[in-house]
Amino acid sequence: MIGITSYGAYIPRLRLDRMSIFQAMGWFAPAIMMVAQGHRSMCNWDEDSITMAVAASRDCLSGREKKDLDGLFLASTTLPFADRQNAGIVSTALNLKENILTSDFTSSQKAGTSALVAALEAVRGGEFKNILVTAADRRETKTAYFYEMWFGDGAASVAVGDKDVIAEFKGSYSVSYDFVDHHRGALKKYDYVWEERWVRDEGYSKIIPEAVNGLMKKLGITIDQVDKLVFPCFFKAEHSNIAKKLNASPDKVVNTMHETCGDTGAAHSMLMLVSALENAKPKDRILVAGFGQGCDALYFEVTENITKLAKRNGVKGSDKNKKVIDNYMKWLKFRDIIQTEMGIRAEAPTQTAMTALWRKRKMLLGMVGGKCEKCGTAQFPKMDICVNPSCGAVKSQVEYEFAGVPAKVKTFTGDLLAVSVDPPHKYGMVQFEGGGRFMADFTDCDFDELKVGLPVQLVFRKRVEDKERGFINYFWKAMPVPGAAEE
Repeated sequence: MIGITSYGAYIPRLRLDRMSIFQAMGWFAPAIMMVAQGHRSMCNWDEDSITMAVAASRDCLSGREKKDLDGLFLASTTLPFADRQNAGIVSTALNLKENILTSDFTSSQKAGTSALVAALEAVRGGEFKNILVTAADRRETKTAYFYEMWFGDGAASVAVGDKDVIAEFKGSYSVSYDFVDHHRGALKKYDYVWEERWVRDEGYSKIIPEAVNGLMKKLGITIDQVDKLVFPCFFKAEHSNIAKKLNASPDKVVNTMHETCGDTGAAHSMLMLVSALENAKPKDRILVAGFGQGCDALYFEVTENITKLAKRNGVKGSDKNKKVIDNYMKWLKFRDIIQTEMGIRAEAPTQTAMTALWRKRKMLLGMVGGKCEKCGTAQFPKMDICVNPSCGAVKSQVEYEFAGVPAKVKTFTGDLLAVSVDPPHKYGMVQFEGGGRFMADFTDCDFDELKVGLPVQLVFRKRVEDKERGFINYFWKAMPVPGAAEE
């Protein structure tokens, strides 16, 4: 039996109230009032497709052995690097083994489901046993248009394998068309979009049913043998119409999460699949479709193993931790749509020494420190001499991964003089459970939420962006454990 063995999701904590977009720009584009309900997910200034992919992957790997993975496939249309394998960054951040296949899937909104099909077929072929498939997107839009309302940021991850399967893979069916409803040139920041009725009437409403019906014919099933139907469509009415075309009753159709998240691009079909799995019970049959220059359709049957899955954050956890804001100017700044004066201190050199990054990749990207084999003292970074004054052993440390270790705030500072996109710059010392300290930036919190003893967890984020050379430095930051600041 092959299929999905685990799942995870990440939706940024920040959600922008859509009405704030209309209130700021409705004078210019009054028609956007039609879709100004609910809120859309938005990345913090230090988040992108890579950081969200790492977060979703870590969630998916909850309770699992990372060493069992043979491959990592990353799907996105908004990868930060055109010629540096983005999946390799994610793999290093997750501290996966080095003899692993990594690959980027891109250039289509169905990249997520295409990567999933590829992974399942690779496992079916027997060469690979376990592959992690992660999809993430942080799509840019111009202001004051429907897509600013419709889109959202997010990531989803599923592991596929041949043991402990929670959803058995029954088969897939794909169609490929050079159907262009939008496109983005290699050097362009924003999509060029054709009018909405084109993708609605000729895209979603025709291509998705073709793939779904093709899969059902291939497998010899009917819609009566589908308990949960998953497919993206940011037109709410058309989403219902497509379900009707497929003779699917409303109770079978999985919510698109428009009101709480928005369409997350290449990640959205997988994000909706994770949402379906969160509410699934054994024997449930799930059909999922991914749309974009064609369509992929996949069919799964949930097994008893889903009841044994370790606790994870998922879509529900992300929604529980959300923080809705109505500061549209903050959205514009975080998105780098408006240019503000950052001061002379922002002119500090940002170039990365590739040699140092390579030598210290495990420390910088994987948050790997050391632990003394003689006295058991953990420390970051790993050094030749044990930091324990009563030990002082030389070359006694083994690698020790700090990313998943619980920690608490030991000291904190709010610095209004330091350069920050979201002032004040918040940083301080965190103390790890079991030993080890780390001077960290704090993220996803307000300054007044910080206090000594506050439980925090480490998250992978952007640290510095070298815009002149097109390079991003990633590192680990501390974020309050969800709900801890309220206690």
